[in-house]
Amino acid sequence: MRILHLLASPFWSGPAENVALLALAQREAGHEVTVAVDRLRTEVSAEEPAVPRFDALGLLDEGGLELSVKSPPWRVWRDLRRLKARSVDVVHAHFTHDHLVARWGRPRGAVLIRSVHAPRSLRSSLPGADAYTVPSSSVITRLVGRRVRVLPPLVDPMFRPAEDREALRRELGLTGSPLVGMVSTFQPSRRHALGVEAFARLRQGHAGARLVLVGDGELVEPVRQQVRALGLEAAVTFAGYQKGETFVRWLRALDEVWVLGLGNDWSARAAAQARACGVRVVAVGEGNLPSLADVLVEEPTPEAVVEASESGTRALVAHPSNEEIAAEVLALYEQARAER
Repeated sequence: MRILHLLASPFWSGPAENVALLALAQREAGHEVTVAVDRLRTEVSAEEPAVPRFDALGLLDEGGLELSVKSPPWRVWRDLRRLKARSVDVVHAHFTHDHLVARWGRPRGAVLIRSVHAPRSLRSSLPGADAYTVPSSSVITRLVGRRVRVLPPLVDPMFRPAEDREALRRELGLTGSPLVGMVSTFQPSRRHALGVEAFARLRQGHAGARLVLVGDGELVEPVRQQVRALGLEAAVTFAGYQKGETFVRWLRALDEVWVLGLGNDWSARAAAQARACGVRVVAVGEGNLPSLADVLVEEPTPEAVVEASESGTRALVAHPSNEEIAAEVLALYEQARAER
C-alpha cells in the first residue's frame, strides 16, 4: 500500500515519535510510507523540530504540502488541491487540521483514517472517516457504530534495560534507593506537586529514597520551591530536559517511574518506554495507563501513590511489539479498503 500520514505540527513532540515509529514499522512490512508535517513554522523555539527527524528516517514527504494551522485560507486550498492530486491508497490524519485537509482533499480511491490522540478531539462535529484509531479502550465507547482500533504507543528499540544499572547510576551521579522518577513536561496535568508530596511521605519509611525529575516546563520553579519548603533538596534531582540516548540513560537508571497524569498524548508512551527499560510503572488510571502500569494508583492522593509504590506489584502482560501494532493498523486499513 501507498500510505501518507498527515501530522500538522513542526515539533518532534506529542504524537510525532509514535507516528514515526508506526510509519517505520509499516515500511518494514513492505509498504510505501511518508509523513507530511508542518512546513510553515520553521522557528520552533526550544522544541526540537520535526523535519530533520523525519528526513533522517527517510520518511519526510516531499509532496509540497504546507500542512499548517497557521496557513492562510488560500494556502490551505492549495494543500487540498495538491493532496487530491496524489496517488495514495491510505491517508492517515493525526490532528484536526490534517483531518479537515484530508476530508476535502482526499485522493480518488484512497481510504481516510483518523487518529484521535486525546479525548478532547471527540466532538459532535468530528468529521467522518473510513476508520479511526484511539489511544485507549476507554475512548471506544464514544465512537459507537464506527470502525475503530486502539493504537498503543510504539517503542523505539533503544529503550531496553541497562546492562549495568549501578554503573550507569554512578555515571549520572545518582544515589539512593528506591530511585523514583517522573519523566514529563512540568505542567498541571502531570501532577508534579502530588509526586513531590507523595515522595516526602515515602521518605518517612525509606530514608534513602531519591526522586529524579526529568523534563522542563512552566511549573519547574514552583516545584523547586515546594521541594525546598519540604526540606527535600538533598533527595531530589532536577535533571532538566533530556532527549534521545541521554533520555534513555536517565530512564534506565530508575527503579520505578510515577506517571500521575497525562498531557497531549493519551497513549502513555512514557510508561511503555519505562517498561521496555525494565523500570516499574506506578500510574493513575488515565488514558492507556491501565494497560501499561505495573500497579495503578487508586486515587490521586499522596497516600495512594505511596501505597501503590510500596505494593511490589509487577505487570504480567507484555506490551505488543511495534510490528504487532503496525500489523493491527494495517489490518484496519485493509478492512476499510475492502468495505469502501
